[in-house]
Amino acid sequence: QVQLVESGGGLVQPGGSLRLSCPATGTVFNVNRMGWYRQAPGKERELVAGISRRGDTNYADSVKGRFTISRDNAKNTVYLQMNMVKPEDTAVYYCYVLYTTGDDYWGQGTQVTVSS
Repeated sequence: QVQLVESGGGLVQPGGSLRLSCPATGTVFNVNRMGWYRQAPGKERELVAGISRRGDTNYADSVKGRFTISRDNAKNTVYLQMNMVKPEDTAVYYCYVLYTTGDDYWGQGTQVTVSS
């Protein structure tokens, strides 16, 4: 079992920045990919960014150049640096881990609201 607890969400003005963190605790052997999804009201959950154990990253087109994903393998923690945020970034952000076995685990989500 693994537990994921997101932190760092909140209210931010357009053009501002936030940094989300998500440590994975428990059984963290064989973690492959880590990353972030988000879900806005009335919309489907969508991938924001993912990162492999060796650091290969992928991003949604809508966040490229503004968001940066990183991970600390020693701490089993994934981060999402969000810069130049826009109102359309408002959503609940979920972190996930994907094991080499194919099993995945999700956090409970943290709300990010971009508003003036």
